[in-house]
Amino acid sequence: MEFGICFKGFVEPKRARALVRQAENAGFTYCWFYDSHILWRESYMAMAMCMEHTTKMRFGPCVTNPNTRDWSLAASMFGSLAKQSEGRFDIGLGRGDSAVRVMGLKPAPLKRLEEFTHVVKALVRGDEAQYGECPEPVKFPWAEGYELPIWVAAYGPKALSSAGRVGDGLILQIAEPSIVKWLASTAIAEGEKAGRDMSNFKVMSAAPAYFGTKEECIAATRWFPAMVGNHVADIVEKYGTERDDIPEALTAYIKDRKGYDYSKHGQSDNPYLDFITDEIIEGFSVLGAAEQHIAKLGVLKDAGVTQFNIYLDNGKEEQIIAEYGEKIIPAFEA
Repeated sequence: MEFGICFKGFVEPKRARALVRQAENAGFTYCWFYDSHILWRESYMAMAMCMEHTTKMRFGPCVTNPNTRDWSLAASMFGSLAKQSEGRFDIGLGRGDSAVRVMGLKPAPLKRLEEFTHVVKALVRGDEAQYGECPEPVKFPWAEGYELPIWVAAYGPKALSSAGRVGDGLILQIAEPSIVKWLASTAIAEGEKAGRDMSNFKVMSAAPAYFGTKEECIAATRWFPAMVGNHVADIVEKYGTERDDIPEALTAYIKDRKGYDYSKHGQSDNPYLDFITDEIIEGFSVLGAAEQHIAKLGVLKDAGVTQFNIYLDNGKEEQIIAEYGEKIIPAFEA
């Protein structure tokens, strides 16, 4: 299993540089950034900066979307960052959550997400591609054949199908092993059905990690299931709650959800947290003593997870990275 860290855009540059150096030395291999340009500063500048302070760590947005930027601009930026980092750049891709909803816009349809995947991959590789209303095809004369890895964020049946058919990996914002196993196996089955070789398909579990007593851990990570609830609410609205291809454990916890404040996206002071129980927080995150982290991550690995990506949003970031470097990552390297 690989390990990653994920930043919001409000981390100060000096601290971000120190954290990525610490994380790379601790054995983390990925650094992801939220891509929500209104709520937080533009993340790609921070990625470029952090690339210059690491030598092995890979970077990328977790996640971008097809609607925020013109596709040739997005592809040019991705290809440029891949070049600058000597091939250490991936992207996470979703339909669009806080980056578009905070402006009152809707997420992209899955058909558009899939088209974006094909067009951006082609342009970064150096192939010609035509998209949208552009009357002429586009090609980057400077592209050098880089194969951009694209991880697709998904929960619902159709999104999981897209992830399996066009993605190189799957992003799941949850660390509940039974739900992760169900969702990952669905995406892999869809890829196999489409005739793809899924032996190298990657599965990310992205969630908070925290050390301390049960009370301390729950207080620090209560915000997280509310953020996941946005996506689950979309699924329930579209599909209902009585389908065999959607785990009941994923949808049941939002029945008392009353709303969500996107201006407080992913933050502990979001006013809509009352529906979240302690059991849900424990199930969705990785909490407790080091031994508890190792045990749960082992179950997640058995469920198909290939990368655990820690949302560093709870405080004590340096301590969490240090604990993982000293106790957790070595357990999985062995």
